[in-house]
Amino acid sequence: MFGLIGHSTSLEQAHKTAEKLGFSEYQGQELDFWCSAPPQIIDEITVTSLTGATIYGKYVESAFLPEMLTQRRIKAAVRKVLNAMAHAQKANIDITALGGFSSIVFENFNLQNNRQVRNVDLDFRRFTTGNTHTAYIICRQVELAAEQMGINLSQATVAVCGATGDIGSAVCRWLNAKTSIQDLLLVARTQERLEALQSELGRGKIIEMDEALAQADIVVWVASLPKGVEIDPEMVKKPCLIIDGGYPKNFDARIQHPEVVILKGGIVEHALDIEWTVMEAVDMEVPNRQLFACFAEAMLLEFEKWYTNFSWGRNQITLAKMEQIGEVSQKHGFHPLLLKEAVSAK
Repeated sequence: MFGLIGHSTSLEQAHKTAEKLGFSEYQGQELDFWCSAPPQIIDEITVTSLTGATIYGKYVESAFLPEMLTQRRIKAAVRKVLNAMAHAQKANIDITALGGFSSIVFENFNLQNNRQVRNVDLDFRRFTTGNTHTAYIICRQVELAAEQMGINLSQATVAVCGATGDIGSAVCRWLNAKTSIQDLLLVARTQERLEALQSELGRGKIIEMDEALAQADIVVWVASLPKGVEIDPEMVKKPCLIIDGGYPKNFDARIQHPEVVILKGGIVEHALDIEWTVMEAVDMEVPNRQLFACFAEAMLLEFEKWYTNFSWGRNQITLAKMEQIGEVSQKHGFHPLLLKEAVSAK
């Protein structure tokens, strides 16, 4: 059995989700209530592969909210992630994906040092961040959406914003080794990490965000957009394809320009209907088919009976593992979300 650990993108969305899913005791409650709310299994999931195999899973609501990522409430955020993991393990779930900020909190706060959670000794082999599949899907979105728009990658400049993160660095490795892109722009906050990545790749220009947006034909955004930072649509090169792989995804609200095409990055569509209700609460356009690639990784591991932390740690994603997860992704009927219709970049 597979599991998915998820959360709402805001307190406002949490209220809407509670209403949709029938959790009346959670509706309208303030942040302090959510800080003390326990994790719950709120959905049963059935997925059928193109091979005919059927698997079953559970959705674990962690009751974590991004508003908890403050100095005052960070302990609550950490506790939420660990408690949700313990809850999944106690439910005898074989492999569970840490969705959204769950994996970010886990890695940034070194929660692997917190193995004991109440009466549960966490077995980290039962958990995956899902980042390998997410990185693979974003790379395929770059390749396929560029083709949809008529962008010749051999003449294109691609900027990766958040290049030194787990997903960002994997995307850079793939673009460097598997595509013919002309120029690769590296954008991140830490100069030392950027220089290490540049050295590893043997290429890439370290550049500030504003400069990158002005030069890039394709922007892969896999970073959190800090509060108060706005993207001026006028600074973006026209035409431009933006793969919004951040979380939560909000570029389509921030940039609205006819020559700037925005694609939700790291989203997959399944060839067959998935039996669940939770995706209706996160505003997927086709909730019975579309989902986050990190969640799909747990499903793939269950289909293949690979009960291991396939994605784990920072900057450990290899091209070989991306190819491996990509192969089984196609095998079981998952494909990258693409543009609804071709948009010419010429």
